[in-house]
Amino acid sequence: MATHKADQRREAGQRTKDALVAATLEQLAQRGREGLTLREVTDSAGANVAAVSYHFGSLKGLCDAAIEHALERYLDAQIQSLESLTPASGLEDVARAFAAPMVHALAAGGQELVVMRTVARIGIDPPRGWDRLAGKFEQTRRDTLRALRANLPGVGEPEAVFRTRAAAGLLNWLALAPIGAELAAGPAEEIERLVVPVVAGAFRGLPAAG
Repeated sequence: MATHKADQRREAGQRTKDALVAATLEQLAQRGREGLTLREVTDSAGANVAAVSYHFGSLKGLCDAAIEHALERYLDAQIQSLESLTPASGLEDVARAFAAPMVHALAAGGQELVVMRTVARIGIDPPRGWDRLAGKFEQTRRDTLRALRANLPGVGEPEAVFRTRAAAGLLNWLALAPIGAELAAGPAEEIERLVVPVVAGAFRGLPAAG
C-alpha cells in the first residue's frame, strides 16, 4: 500500500512538472523571457507557486528547464532528419532535412509549433552553460557541414558555417513572423514546397562576381 501511494505521488509530481513546463513554453513562445510571470504560468498549469519552488527552485529554474526541453526536442528532430542524408543527397535534399522540424511544426501547429517558437526566440540570444546539449549541437553542425561540403566544394568552412547559421535564422524568423502563421494554414507538402528552395538558396549563396 505504501509503495502504491508513493508511486501515485511520483506520478502526480511528474504531471505537475510536465504541466508547468508546457505552460512555460506557451508563455515563452508568446512573450519571451521578459513577459514571463509566475502567476500566469501557475494559473495556466493548474499548479501553485510552491510547486515551482519544489520542482525547479525558482521561476528562472523553470524557465531554463522549459527552454532546455524545447531545444533538446528540436535538436533530436533535426539530428534524425539529417541522418537520412546520403553521399548522393543534393543541396535541396540537405535543405529539406535541415528544415524538416520547422516544416513539421508549422503543419502540426499546437504544442509542436509552441516548441519551435520557443527555440526561435531563444535562438536570438542562445543560452550558455548547458553542456549536456553541446554534443547534439555539434552533431547537427557536423552533419550539415558534411552535406554542404559534398555539394559546395569551393566554399570554405567558415563561409559554410555562416550560411548554415543564416538558414537557421531564416527558419526561426518563419516561426515568429506573421508569414509563419499564414504558412501554418496549409498542408505540410505545400509548406515544404515553399520553404525548401529558400533554405537551399541560403546554403547555395550567390555566385562570385567576375
